[in-house]
Amino acid sequence: QVQLVESGGGLVQDGGSLRLSCAASGSIFGFTVMGWYRQAPGKQRELVASISTGGTTDYADAVKGRFTISRDNSKNTSYLQMNSLKPEDTAVYYCNIRSLSRGILNTYWGQGTQVTVSS
Repeated sequence: QVQLVESGGGLVQDGGSLRLSCAASGSIFGFTVMGWYRQAPGKQRELVASISTGGTTDYADAVKGRFTISRDNSKNTSYLQMNSLKPEDTAVYYCNIRSLSRGILNTYWGQGTQVTVSS
């Protein structure tokens, strides 16, 4: 069974930085996309950034130039470096893995980690 464990959230001041990590345990096969989503109070969950097995990245417009996603395939771990944080970045951040193997798509979610940016 695959489990995702996030770490690195916390409280930071406006303009500060945080680095989130997501470690996956269990066996994940095939092509994968690792992503980070966030959900602020009263809002829908939204994609923040994603990275494919081959390293192709995608970012939400709101975080381009400030956030960087990376992954270590040998450790089944993804990272989200967040710089120049703003109060509007405050949310629960969830890591996600989508894997495609033998025509079967699997989706896994972490439990979420709180990021709070104070003004």
